[in-house]
Amino acid sequence: MSIRLDKPLQALTAENLEPVQGQLGVYQLADASGKVFYIGYAGGRSLFGLHGELKREMDSHRGQDIQFRCEVNQQYISRYEELLMLHKVDFGELPERVLREYPYQIGTLSPDN
Repeated sequence: MSIRLDKPLQALTAENLEPVQGQLGVYQLADASGKVFYIGYAGGRSLFGLHGELKREMDSHRGQDIQFRCEVNQQYISRYEELLMLHKVDFGELPERVLREYPYQIGTLSPDN
């Protein structure tokens, strides 16, 4: 079992957001080539959970070819930090926007792949 969020990416459109419900969890945003440029979460203060967070992202990236994948998870902060650590292992650094928004140190992971 992989600890990576390896669900297929899908276009960030209103049609694809329709089945996403207002639950807690994590998500990744990627560009048209599939490169993840942001990792986020829908927490207890997120209005309408994952659906609301992804809709907000969709509205702020209007006209751009953005993809997403998400995972419902009640332990969203732990899972979020795990995804950040994996991203750092895979790419050597965190996405730029995450560095601006998440001021905390993250741990180190040594996944088996």
